[in-house]
Amino acid sequence: MGIFPGFGGWINLNIQQPLKASKRSKNGKSSSDSEEDRYIQGPWYWNPAASPKEKAKIMKIDHVRSMSVYPTDPKYYDLAELWRQVRLWRSENSKHPWYDAPAKVKVKTKKGLCHLYIHFTLGWPPQAVYEMFTNPRNLSFFQPMGKYLWRTRLDTLATKVLKKDGPRQITEVEKVLRWKLLGYNGAIPIHVIIDENHQKVTATYKKVKVKYMKVFEGSWKMEPLYVDQERLCKSRSRISEEEYKKCSGGKGRIGSKVTMEHTFQPSSLLNVPPVSWFIRGIAVKVTKALLQDLREYVITMNKMKVLDPAGGK
Repeated sequence: MGIFPGFGGWINLNIQQPLKASKRSKNGKSSSDSEEDRYIQGPWYWNPAASPKEKAKIMKIDHVRSMSVYPTDPKYYDLAELWRQVRLWRSENSKHPWYDAPAKVKVKTKKGLCHLYIHFTLGWPPQAVYEMFTNPRNLSFFQPMGKYLWRTRLDTLATKVLKKDGPRQITEVEKVLRWKLLGYNGAIPIHVIIDENHQKVTATYKKVKVKYMKVFEGSWKMEPLYVDQERLCKSRSRISEEEYKKCSGGKGRIGSKVTMEHTFQPSSLLNVPPVSWFIRGIAVKVTKALLQDLREYVITMNKMKVLDPAGGK
């Protein structure tokens, strides 16, 4: 089982070759350019340990959300160490609880632009947190909205990789954001280009088209947080991951320090009071709600029983 329930072989995949998007259409033919295929245009990577028979079985699955494939390139981080950290977080949770405070969101408005500066920590390794931000499969990271449980606060509609250059990946993404405020509710389509770096665990994004928005852009980065350094290493001085692993005897958990910036400006006709106030209020409230969803998800994950990579207890 993978890090996240429903990921199939999420963490077990040592990815080498991308899985080409291909899906049977209604007339029985396969096409990687159809409207139906936009969602699975990757890149998706096989587990190199998978046999031809296993690959053939996976390809019979109708949707990538159920496939044992992986969306990022693990050439730039240690999958085995990531899995070990996830197991460590779960096994140590009851003995040494870690508290992640709600995200701190600072809002500044200048010349019609609204800037959000966001800082928070999560008790989860940086690469795993990064996956929560970038994975296009609609998993249960976010709270359901309305009577349909599969409709969450933020859903991915389509993805398409425009460029892949080493650890850098440029992806075109279409999402839908659902909101509720003061008895009102709605859904906002979001179409952005995301420039990811899987090695540095960073990303920037800019809008292609976002309803009601003239400007919609931002960035995020995840940095390691050595949460057990003082307890196990008896030190607060800055150290490397290798030094941390050594001084903690391999028992030190690595969490994530997340820094985000988000800038938006309502369309010209809407960027006047009191409409602009209402739109900004929705944007800030929904941003905080999304971050709280992620926080609660990680808390729940760390309370789960430890599973080994093969799926046993």
